[in-house]
Amino acid sequence: MTAFTRLRRWLACIVLAALPLAAMAADDTYRYDTVHSQILFSISHNGYSRPFGRLHIAKGWLRFDPKAWDRAATELDIDLGSLDMGDAAWNQAVLKPGFLDGAGQRYAHFVSTSVERKDDSHGILHGQLTLKGVTRNIEISFTVNRIGTTVYGMHKVAGFSGIATLDRNEFGMTSNPNAIGSSVSIWLELEAIQDDNAGKEKETP
Repeated sequence: MTAFTRLRRWLACIVLAALPLAAMAADDTYRYDTVHSQILFSISHNGYSRPFGRLHIAKGWLRFDPKAWDRAATELDIDLGSLDMGDAAWNQAVLKPGFLDGAGQRYAHFVSTSVERKDDSHGILHGQLTLKGVTRNIEISFTVNRIGTTVYGMHKVAGFSGIATLDRNEFGMTSNPNAIGSSVSIWLELEAIQDDNAGKEKETP
């Protein structure tokens, strides 16, 4: 056996050994399914009730491996223009500059900074939310609902539920303090589809 042949076999062994690792890394990356992902929020209205609003994710990606929580990360944009309060006039009022300012700042942005594992299916996502040009640290308690393939085996899907609480005053929404509460409860229902290219447009200079 020549030295060249030995070198070729050695390189082939390295490539074959690396393939499982590359496949495993690809399996961890997902893009958000914007149809099946929603964000709900609730806030006090004069103390009588806590009406709900709904927002959609415009785009985003996540990386999650159940065996390597320390590598988990996510980044996403929330479309404020998708606001649904159940009434057109109410939507317009909440999208005004005194509140969400949908015209001035169409998208809110969230980027994770770390993930804290509690058990096999529960954790806390730490990150930064930018809303109306203001960035604040937030924590999202989340549950890993399921990771698996669709009924027809077309996609691998990861599903999560999360909850968080925000103070609207911290994002400059201080109007109507006697009528509208300051504490905002948030629920996230998220699905993401495996996509090897998810997030790469952000990582490429």
